[in-house]
Amino acid sequence: MKVLNSYGQELIRRNTVGSKILIVDDEREIADVVELYLKNENYEVQKCYNGTDALRSIEENTPDMALLDVMLPDIDGFTILQKVREKYTFPVIMLTAKTEYMDKINGLTLGADDYIAKPFNPLELIARVKAQLRRFTKYNEGARPQEDVIDFAGLVLNRSTHECVYNERELTLTPIEFDILWILCENRGQVISSEQLFEQVWKEKYYKNSNNTVMVHIRHLREKMSGPTGKSDFIKTVWGVGYRVEK
Repeated sequence: MKVLNSYGQELIRRNTVGSKILIVDDEREIADVVELYLKNENYEVQKCYNGTDALRSIEENTPDMALLDVMLPDIDGFTILQKVREKYTFPVIMLTAKTEYMDKINGLTLGADDYIAKPFNPLELIARVKAQLRRFTKYNEGARPQEDVIDFAGLVLNRSTHECVYNERELTLTPIEFDILWILCENRGQVISSEQLFEQVWKEKYYKNSNNTVMVHIRHLREKMSGPTGKSDFIKTVWGVGYRVEK
């Protein structure tokens, strides 16, 4: 059984060279650091240091995403956001030194997709950028058949690119770990025995000690998948029978 939907398409595209991100921040040092991290991820970056230039840039060269500071010297970020939402749907992440709860509510109400307070970790910002671009692509690209993609319960597996994302966090899997997880997810709801897994993944005859080999790799998978959520029950053990991933 293969599970397909549009989210698989974004997995292939999510780090595509040419995705345009607009940084709007009057603190040039912060804008420069963010630009550096974004360019390291192969994004195209445009910087503006005030609201007037930002609105002009959006009109002339619409970005795929904007990182928008709230406190700007001419037009505040909330006003810019309001004007953007009159015409555009691209993701906007608000950047601000203001931590008042109502400011966050105000930004989200006006149409911000995320909100991050200064000072922030640039790596966290990059992770949020990727997450918002994934969501935007998912809901706007439309469904496209992807025979090599499984997408459900926060997990996206792409067999052609050997990529795995779980709860919006990329996991680094060995080829064997990837194949085990693919087989379990492709047959989710069914119990897959250690013998079946071993013979399908290792392409060898199953012997008594082969069960230990499978167990070790299942344990490694659980450890890697426990990172984003603190849980390791995605792969369930059915004692005396095998392993199962729930539907």
